[in-house]
Amino acid sequence: MFAFRLLLFVLFVGVVGYTLVVVSEHGLGLFPVFFGDIARLGWPGQFNVDFMGFLALSGFWLAWRHHFSAAGIILGVLGFVGGIPVLTAYLLIVSTRGSGDVAELLMGKARAERLPSA
Repeated sequence: MFAFRLLLFVLFVGVVGYTLVVVSEHGLGLFPVFFGDIARLGWPGQFNVDFMGFLALSGFWLAWRHHFSAAGIILGVLGFVGGIPVLTAYLLIVSTRGSGDVAELLMGKARAERLPSA
């Protein structure tokens, strides 16, 4: 679990740091660039569509893990829009709360408790 948490921390710091540099150099105009690349039907657009699929899965998983409650849906939207910074921060928090139980990390406490014991 330590290696996983270290990876989460490195990803969080790396993406946030990179984002701060990009914002300082290019401003906050992400969406026109992102969707403009998709509209041009080139490789950058293909990458953006693929990446958006990962964001959608991340957001859906966050909402599902919280049983599609209001908080879960908000987390899902934040995960979709916020990407790695949101997902890594979330996973760092829940991985420490779950005492290293991977089933609880992936499914949440209620679902993990319903699993048959080995």
